[in-house]
Amino acid sequence: MKINGREIAANILNELKPQVEKLKQKGIIPTLAIILVGNDESSKSYIKQKKIKADEIGAEIKLFHFESTSEEELINLMNKLNDDPRIQGIIVQRPLPEGFDRDLISQSINPEKDVDGFNKESNFDAPVAEAVIEILKSIGEKDLLNKKIIIVGKGETAGRPMINLLDKMELNFKIIDRSTPNPDEEISSADTIISAVGKENTIKSENLNSKQILIGIGLFQRNGKLKGDYEETEIENKVKFYTPTIGGVGPVNVACLMKNLIRASLAA
Repeated sequence: MKINGREIAANILNELKPQVEKLKQKGIIPTLAIILVGNDESSKSYIKQKKIKADEIGAEIKLFHFESTSEEELINLMNKLNDDPRIQGIIVQRPLPEGFDRDLISQSINPEKDVDGFNKESNFDAPVAEAVIEILKSIGEKDLLNKKIIIVGKGETAGRPMINLLDKMELNFKIIDRSTPNPDEEISSADTIISAVGKENTIKSENLNSKQILIGIGLFQRNGKLKGDYEETEIENKVKFYTPTIGGVGPVNVACLMKNLIRASLAA
């Protein structure tokens, strides 16, 4: 069965609206600063979605877009935003240009404003990982302790945040990467598969069964269209539940980012 991420996201956003109204009554407008370096089209698209959902709940987005900049200038900007009481959340849109020290940049964001969860001391979990947990809860998967969970891929923007959250939740899971022997067997025996690679045919239909849940985080572009780690037409009747590439994890990810922003605003 296809999981409707837009519906899950709408429920989260509806819960946030009255909280935003209460904040505004106190003179606080939840505001997210987004820093974009370069002109990556996917990044621009993601930012557009964040702006739409911020508008929907009554929050604000302040975009700082640089065609190019230096690491020093970027960190100087973040320091200013860290000290600005009108800004409750800060994210640096990824991917960053080659040569930038991603860890240094992540650690330069105040943990109290790091709503993307990349700072090791962040007050927040990564929205993309939170989104997966929200999706699992929405289909009744609340007891994850006794489930065999597989995470395919461990990249910085999807797999690694997922690993960090499941670690924090003290759940049992296994990571599959290029060095994993017999990955097809591991996938075949899993209860829940979280695929975070961003490469076509990462998950093959012949390795799936009707008791499994398949969550796709990995994305890539082909001919201007977003594609996922599996072909939906091939897997849709093979598993119990799955997320589509469009309208799956993405909307819930944005909703969880907004949730983190409101939490940061309430704590400010």
